[in-house]
Amino acid sequence: MSLRENPPREHAPEEDEYHTWTGKARGALLRRLPADKLLPEDQPSYVASWIYVFGMGAIVSLVFILASGVILGLNGPAWYHLSDLGHFVNSVHLWSVELFFMTMVVHLWGKYWMAAWRGGRTLTWITGMGAFLVSIVTAFTGYLLQTNFDSQWIAFEGKDALNSAGIGAWFNVANLGQIFMFHIILLPLAVGAVVALHVLLVRMHGVVPPLEAAESDAQLQTGVRPDSEEAGR
Repeated sequence: MSLRENPPREHAPEEDEYHTWTGKARGALLRRLPADKLLPEDQPSYVASWIYVFGMGAIVSLVFILASGVILGLNGPAWYHLSDLGHFVNSVHLWSVELFFMTMVVHLWGKYWMAAWRGGRTLTWITGMGAFLVSIVTAFTGYLLQTNFDSQWIAFEGKDALNSAGIGAWFNVANLGQIFMFHIILLPLAVGAVVALHVLLVRMHGVVPPLEAAESDAQLQTGVRPDSEEAGR
């Protein structure tokens, strides 16, 4: 039988209709991340609260960190120490990191007091905390790359601490080349992967509602606007 003779499918394939691991993976993704969840047009009304802004603020700050970091990495320490434009880009990178941690800390504390792990969102909470911890290590390696007296001092102080912990042999903070690779490749990839997974989990499970919101509340239904409800009455 040729492909043209196959009748068209009238429904979405069930899981047992897939015969390969690629098909099963595609089916699992389509079930967990349909287009209306991955790129929603509307959000629940409670998202208008300021506490929901800080997570997106952290992501926007991360974009500025990565963009300015690429420019700094391509031009090198001599450029951002001696050039006026280098000073500016270095300042953008620094203050983007400061804003990133400020918004992330507020976001984490806000979600903690909202018990954001409710409704099967435990992994979402864990990935958020993981992103915060990996970001701390990334910021530490960035501090060591300032190539000034302060960074040299903290590098050798940190080296003694890491040696006492037994991990100084493979994480040598006094080795500028090794720290540079950690800072611009390995750790940014780790942060990006954890943040991407965190955002996907938020899309899968939806934005956590406030504690005082009832399950029957219309605002929990994505796309429902209070004004449209009033107009229909």
